[in-house]
Amino acid sequence: MGKRRKAREVALQFLYQLDVYGEDDPTPHADEFWSRHPVEADTRSFADVLVRGTKENQPKADRIIAQYAEHWDLDRMAVSDRNILRLAVYEMLWRDDAPPKVVINEAIEIAKKFGTQESSRFINGILDRVHKELRAAS
Repeated sequence: MGKRRKAREVALQFLYQLDVYGEDDPTPHADEFWSRHPVEADTRSFADVLVRGTKENQPKADRIIAQYAEHWDLDRMAVSDRNILRLAVYEMLWRDDAPPKVVINEAIEIAKKFGTQESSRFINGILDRVHKELRAAS
C-alpha cells in the first residue's frame, strides 16, 4: 500500500473518531490517536494535513455533499461513508496535488475496506456528480 493511501486511511480513522465524539478540533486528540496508530513521519504529516483541512472545510463540504446526495441526510449516512465523502470533497476542491479521478478512486477503495457492501457505489455516485458538475461550472 502506498504512503498516500495509508495516510488517507488513518485520516479517515481520525475523522471517524472526531465525528463519533462530536469534536471539531483534532489537536487535543492527536497525541493519543497517533500513539494508537503509529505510522511513518511523512504519512502522519499528510494525514494531519488531510484531517485539519477536512475539519476546517467541513461546513462547506457538508453543504456540497448534501446537495449531491439526493434523499440522504448527512446524519443518516454511515459515519465512515460521511467522512470518506468529506475527505474526498476536501481533496478535490481545496487541494491540487491529486487529480479528481485519483481522489475518487482512492475514496472508492477506502470505502471497500471501511464501509458496507454498498458504500463504494454510493460514494462513487456522489463524488462523480460533484466532480462533473464542478468541472462543468469552471
